[in-house]
Amino acid sequence: MASTATLSLILSLLVSSISPLLADYYSNKKVMNVIDSCWRGKAYWAANRRALADCTVGFGKNAIGGKKGATYVVTNPSDDPANPKPGTLRYGVIQSKPLWIIFAKDMVITLRNELMINSFKTIDGRGVKVEIAYGPCITIQHVSHVIIHGISIHDCKPGKPGLVRNSPTHVGHRRGSDGDAIDIFASTDIWIDHCFLARSADGLIDVIHASTAITISNNFFSQHDKVMLFGHNDKNTEDKVMKVTVAFNHFGPGLVQRMPRVRLGYSHVANNRYDTWEMYAIGGSANPTIFSEGNYYMAPKNTYLKQITKREVKNGWKNWKWRSSKDRFVNGAYFIQSGWGSIVPGYTKYQAFPVADGSKVLALTSDAGPLRCSTKAC
Repeated sequence: MASTATLSLILSLLVSSISPLLADYYSNKKVMNVIDSCWRGKAYWAANRRALADCTVGFGKNAIGGKKGATYVVTNPSDDPANPKPGTLRYGVIQSKPLWIIFAKDMVITLRNELMINSFKTIDGRGVKVEIAYGPCITIQHVSHVIIHGISIHDCKPGKPGLVRNSPTHVGHRRGSDGDAIDIFASTDIWIDHCFLARSADGLIDVIHASTAITISNNFFSQHDKVMLFGHNDKNTEDKVMKVTVAFNHFGPGLVQRMPRVRLGYSHVANNRYDTWEMYAIGGSANPTIFSEGNYYMAPKNTYLKQITKREVKNGWKNWKWRSSKDRFVNGAYFIQSGWGSIVPGYTKYQAFPVADGSKVLALTSDAGPLRCSTKAC
């Protein structure tokens, strides 16, 4: 029979060998937000890419993209705005039928003019590294049911006047785009998820001209001045219908303002991480409604920039409904609230999602931006 000393030694060796395995297990056990846990926890996600379309939350919940269509594979990074070739991204996104668009390999696509996306399209960059950069970028105009997931969109340039095709049967003369990374114009049921957006000539995401039913989630924003504009101008009353959910995004270094700036419509800003800002984080004009819920705000070191909010008027804003709930304020950040009465988003049961306290946001946004996925795990 082994002695007590021998048994103690064996036990000690077992604990020392098992402990690293336990530590690895718990360290690799990711905390995921409700969108990611819907699909990333499933092995072999690539065998059922369309499951992603069931994972949206918030106002863009109904966006199905190309869920009911065939798979289209982008094999060629070249671009012809008027007569796109089969195998290119533009050829896929202009088709009239629903399509789930994926990529055969890593690629950088430099567009020669703005990319006009037709209805019922998903651009799915999972499994490869895809960039749209160094030329005009994406326009979503007068369409519905578009999902853009897992690509980098950066260093976008203004488009030039010229012919651009937006369907197999129509090519029109465009006046030139402003240089937004993504411009959403008079469109509905749109979901932008897990993208990287930076350094564009105008905004990173603009939502204008009565666009609504939109979710912007899990994106990483960096190195830009005017990040997101919701609402065309103060007199554009059609934007009163606008409803946008901004959730689980990471607003990273080098951002100045408009995260977002809202006019007239409603924005639910929930569980986002704000590293800093150089002017303000959330702003607006023309009596928008803004619900800041469970965000993590880290103010810049500059004493004069601690305020998160900015109203683009001197007087008359105290009746505007701007509220903060469950937010976490760091380094002196503060949110000036206004208005009275209910401000809840009014989601249907189908659209609603749990919003965590702001103290949980660092974990919930830790994978913001494009994911590096294998065929087994993402």
